[in-house]
Amino acid sequence: MRAVEVVRPGPLTTLQDAGRVGVAALGVPRAGALDPEAHRLANRLVGNAPEAAVLEATLGGVALRALEPLLAAVVGAPAPVRVDGRAAAWGAPVRVPAGAVLAVGAPTGGLRCYLAVAGGFTVPPVLGSRSTDLLAGLGPPRLAVGQLLPVGLPTGPPCWIDPLPLPAPPGELLLRLDLGPRADWFVPTAPRTLDRGRWTVSPASNRVGLRLLGPAFERLPDRGELPSEGMVLGAVQVPPDGQPVVFLADHPTTGGYPVLGVVPAADLTAAAQAAPGTPVRFTRSNR
Repeated sequence: MRAVEVVRPGPLTTLQDAGRVGVAALGVPRAGALDPEAHRLANRLVGNAPEAAVLEATLGGVALRALEPLLAAVVGAPAPVRVDGRAAAWGAPVRVPAGAVLAVGAPTGGLRCYLAVAGGFTVPPVLGSRSTDLLAGLGPPRLAVGQLLPVGLPTGPPCWIDPLPLPAPPGELLLRLDLGPRADWFVPTAPRTLDRGRWTVSPASNRVGLRLLGPAFERLPDRGELPSEGMVLGAVQVPPDGQPVVFLADHPTTGGYPVLGVVPAADLTAAAQAAPGTPVRFTRSNR
């Protein structure tokens, strides 16, 4: 079996691919890489199919031992990359000899690094995906020291030319917002709060949602409680404390708090790399 050994799992490293499609009706989130552009680029650099499974390392810190020679690439949040202690390239294919340790340090900007190996990680799929879903508890578990991760056979040539660069991690996160479906559950001043408010990314954010700290959205007192209804990627749900939560890949498929609006999926790539403390603003798409 082609495999790598986990030497250091990092603070939070999970396996992710393009996610589970078509199972929301079963109550299963899509999951998958939070930064899909980085996921696809990492696979392109080592010659994998775009949907192949990679490691998503939040705050870096992951280290793998190659049990035989392999080709790897690290993209996403910029971070130092080392092979047996020697500096290696970030954002480019890296050859790792058998027995050598590939280590990814803490990001110098952004939040999540993506590590791909030629052949992809071939853990058994669950409901058509190799992604770890932290909310539903589906897919492979979080990495642990000594764990062996199976690796497939290389399927294509690596990309040795310079690819188009990914956007830098955001200094300020600007999120477009389509109001609704429950914008009418909030006081009339809510649109003004939305236009003028400034939030920051909370340290409590995770793969389920980007939690924001800032001006609170106040609900109308006569609305009572909302029956549970379907939730979508990018939904901005407002719990009783009024602090908005932007749903990400591991979001629940139903919820009972009102949704002020929905952020388009294209804006969530930057959200995946927004570290705690990053300033956030909303701009309404449907004024």
